[in-house]
Amino acid sequence: QVQLQESGPGLVEPSQTLSLTCTVSGGSITTAYYFWNWIRQPPGKGQEWMGAIDYSGRTYYSPSLKSRTSISRDTSKNQFTLHLSSVTPEDTAVYFCAKSRATGPGAPLDTRGQGTLVTVSS
Repeated sequence: QVQLQESGPGLVEPSQTLSLTCTVSGGSITTAYYFWNWIRQPPGKGQEWMGAIDYSGRTYYSPSLKSRTSISRDTSKNQFTLHLSSVTPEDTAVYFCAKSRATGPGAPLDTRGQGTLVTVSS
């Protein structure tokens, strides 16, 4: 059974880059035809799909976040990483990674991590 675990700092200063890593166990991130997503949920708000990287390494981004978002992977460690630049307090949210068979806003998720709270504050 595939499991996902997010890791990274819980506090980031404004204007800095937020970096989170998702470590996958029980399955390979190169297995066709899966997508590996980053999703966030600000306090009191709905979920927002941020982007994904697929089994081949192709990336997909939300148009509203594309200019600030980068997703990469390390297949040797079975991990994929989110970088969100120029953060503001509005980027404060629970961030979680998820596996799916399709990607984009509203795509059904097969499995997700428990999520990690990232607060943007000085």
